[in-house]
Amino acid sequence: MTQQPATTPYNSGLLSNDADRERDRLESIQRSVDAFTTGVLDRLPIESSWNCLELGAGTGSIAYWLAGRCPDGRVVAADLDTRHLDASRAANLEIQEADITREDYAPGSFDLIHARYLFCHLQERDQMVARAAGWLSPGGWLLIEEPYHLPAGTSPFPLVQRILDAYQRTYREHGADMTWARALPALLARNALTEVAFAGNLGCMGGLGQDRWLPLITQAAPTLLADGLVTEADLTEFATLLKDPAFIDIPQVTISAWGRRPGTHPNTEA
Repeated sequence: MTQQPATTPYNSGLLSNDADRERDRLESIQRSVDAFTTGVLDRLPIESSWNCLELGAGTGSIAYWLAGRCPDGRVVAADLDTRHLDASRAANLEIQEADITREDYAPGSFDLIHARYLFCHLQERDQMVARAAGWLSPGGWLLIEEPYHLPAGTSPFPLVQRILDAYQRTYREHGADMTWARALPALLARNALTEVAFAGNLGCMGGLGQDRWLPLITQAAPTLLADGLVTEADLTEFATLLKDPAFIDIPQVTISAWGRRPGTHPNTEA
């Protein structure tokens, strides 16, 4: 089902795997958010026989976790660029290079669908929620996790105000909506999913969170500099600030929302 992907920020430009340090950015997200994600997944009644779809699999940490959790089922890890994914990690893991905005899985194909930090970058994100809900089997679960960026101007640090304003502006210009996550619970309910619930995870900049944000800003730095939004002095000062134990800020919240397709699950264990 591989299709030629359209040109998007994920296969060219700011978020492309060809960009310098893109793998560092993806791995920094995994280090800071995986424990939260797997904690949310643990709340769901996942069974060993489930068929799972991981959308925007990145470097694969959640796909690998699901493959271990569902050894009698299968996990499809889909991404525009699969260079960082390793199909040999599990016998029940299928790597699929695909543009999910064009992919059309059969209705009822999956017991669990998960996506993280993906939908906010899609042009027709609301419609994609509806499509993903249609791919669920009766009783299946859809879990979507997205960042909600707090206003840059509310940071207590003037330098962070400048850098986050530039960072957020650049993402908006690339078509991302970093406040869309607030709509997720209502969107799931409007698409006829039941048992809708949600949780939040505070993102930290500085303190224990310095590994999370330095790779993100470093990866975006060439674009921020080229557009004249920050200076080299700003970036140097930011790297120094991250080493200060008294520097702690909260730039975003990760919102996870999930819901269940009504019906009896076909793979329910006795």
